[in-house]
Amino acid sequence: MAAPEKLPVTPFAGLDLLSSAVILLDADLAIQYLNPAAENLFAISARQLLRRPLAQLLGEPPGLIAALGNALANNWSYTGQNLTTHHHGAKPLHLDCTVTPVEAGNIRLLLEFRHIDTQLKTAREERLAEQQQANRELIRNLAHEIKNPLGGIRGSAQLLERELPNPQLHEYTQVIIKEADRLQELMNRLLSSHRLMQPQPVNIHEILERVRALILAEFPDLDVKRDYDTSLPDATGDREQLLQAILNIVRNAAQALEGRGDIVLRTRALRQVTLAKRRYRLALELQVIDNGPGIPETIREQMFYPLVSGREGGSGLGLTLAQNFILQHHGSIEVDSRPGRTCFTVLLPLHTTNQENQ
Repeated sequence: MAAPEKLPVTPFAGLDLLSSAVILLDADLAIQYLNPAAENLFAISARQLLRRPLAQLLGEPPGLIAALGNALANNWSYTGQNLTTHHHGAKPLHLDCTVTPVEAGNIRLLLEFRHIDTQLKTAREERLAEQQQANRELIRNLAHEIKNPLGGIRGSAQLLERELPNPQLHEYTQVIIKEADRLQELMNRLLSSHRLMQPQPVNIHEILERVRALILAEFPDLDVKRDYDTSLPDATGDREQLLQAILNIVRNAAQALEGRGDIVLRTRALRQVTLAKRRYRLALELQVIDNGPGIPETIREQMFYPLVSGREGGSGLGLTLAQNFILQHHGSIEVDSRPGRTCFTVLLPLHTTNQENQ
């Protein structure tokens, strides 16, 4: 049996780790290299494009071909914004492109492409991360300030209860004590998201099975279906934090269904994913899908903020804690909702051996 063909080792392997798409051209504008991000962006493999004309991939966007010739002739860099490319009859792409003259063997031009939608998504993620950090600090400080007076209120209510001659008045002191305990538990949950992580290899499907058992015990009329990719490798993370994050998301779906309906737990592997400005060869996609009424539009943009809840009596902390835990794992969490289908999507990096060594 013949040995499988091996890809040649390229001197540009360092470009494989970039999140932006990079293409290297020779003096004839033939493609000599493209990194995995470029393969992902243009939905085509490097084998199909090597030594082929750039126009075969991009067509001829206005101004770009002339800019490439100018860059070769005069050693000038070029930046083009909102270029529209057409390739292989696929949907047009709207890209920003930077052209840089280089001299490395037969390589003369380096082209770097960024999808405009990706740039907007990255900017939005940065704003959300800054906002969440500010929220976490505010909540943490508030929780510390509230915990101490709560202890005094509870203790005073207990002392008052012992001094009251009329047992019927104990009903009021018990209200104070129980409400103080409820607020104390709320503060503990707020502060629990700040404990140090204890990373270890974790099997995401073991966590999902645990979550499924807990949810079915709490909501026996639910139908919680599995759609697992069992070939996924272990992730690296804090097992308790991941368990709590996923449990909060699934419980949120169960509560939206009022205990009756369908929930699907789905896992898949994604390749060439950018999370927190870092490119990963492999990532875990976990989706929690329910057929409930959907998230009210009035809170859809704020649903991960603390103390925001679409359910009467809800604390508004479950999704906030879930997002905090996922972000601590360098992952992301997003939601798409409409009546009849709400899907929470969690992305977590899966570190390959090479990435761990680096």
